[in-house]
Amino acid sequence: MSATATLSRASTAPRREGTPLVEMRNMSIAFGGVKAVDNVTVDLWPGEVVGLLGHNGAGKSTLIKMLSGAYRPDAGQILIDGKPRVINSPRDARALNIETIYQTLALADNLDAAANLFLGRELVDRAGLLDEAAMEAETRKIMGRLNPNFTRFSTPVAALSGGQRQSVAIARAVYFNARVLIMDEPTAALGPQETRMVAELVEQLKADGLGIFIIDHDIHQVMSLCDRASVMKNGQLVGTVNIADVTDDDLLAMIILGKTPEKTR
Repeated sequence: MSATATLSRASTAPRREGTPLVEMRNMSIAFGGVKAVDNVTVDLWPGEVVGLLGHNGAGKSTLIKMLSGAYRPDAGQILIDGKPRVINSPRDARALNIETIYQTLALADNLDAAANLFLGRELVDRAGLLDEAAMEAETRKIMGRLNPNFTRFSTPVAALSGGQRQSVAIARAVYFNARVLIMDEPTAALGPQETRMVAELVEQLKADGLGIFIIDHDIHQVMSLCDRASVMKNGQLVGTVNIADVTDDDLLAMIILGKTPEKTR
């Protein structure tokens, strides 16, 4: 088990009452006549982390790209807070407070944390000039909540550690009112300490009521970070399970054999 396993999954599982934050119903999309996602339904609740698992080509990234606006579905329906929504572009997704943090993080390496946080949405003063002091103050405020140990505000992000870079990317999404966060392999290539830092950030976001989709292929990370896991194989949904009710082997059987835990026993 990974370094993040010390976090208690069961104690932080959200109480599902009311309406899901996100519902993706019967989603399908094909490329060149091949169905990359075939009639898949998943949901996400406030304060919950759902892991999307599967081999490369299973369809998990394609599914979530329909939520982020990168792909337009051929069929299916997306509901946000119970209301049907049309997401045709990343701009549509951001307007619905859906933010994506890709594995590359999309940070400008030569800029510091504040400049990255406000990249493309810079603050200006009354004279129309860049207000660097205000941007740094806001960055210190949001980082103080998410990662109080972060102190390298004037350092180009290229010189930051992997966990610190994740902190900056997450802060940027949260500052601009993300309610749904999509994270692509957030702990890939990180050491135990950096992985623990990201796990603590995820716990903080859950406590703030955000819903998080984590796309990953690492069963141990999903077991440590997530409340539920949805497993895909060959474009179809194998099933969705509560992490507290399954083992690593159960998830492995779902990924490899395409069988739910009930069918493997």
